[in-house]
Amino acid sequence: MATIVSANGKANEFNAAMLLAPFRALGRAMVALAEASPQMRALDRLSRLDDEDLAARGLTREGEVRRILGGAAAL
Repeated sequence: MATIVSANGKANEFNAAMLLAPFRALGRAMVALAEASPQMRALDRLSRLDDEDLAARGLTREGEVRRILGGAAAL
């Protein structure tokens, strides 16, 4: 009686992608958390406005960034 054994070399190989997967997932989660913040959404709305629209409202982009970020704005 003959027995055939096959070894899949890929199952035993070191896979860097598997080692890095948790770090990539953590990075994606941190980006998603930052993008969900109210400040980020307000900055996104501000970036969609033209300078002319801001001027018509009597606002400046720098002033609005300072208002949105408060003390965290280091301009």
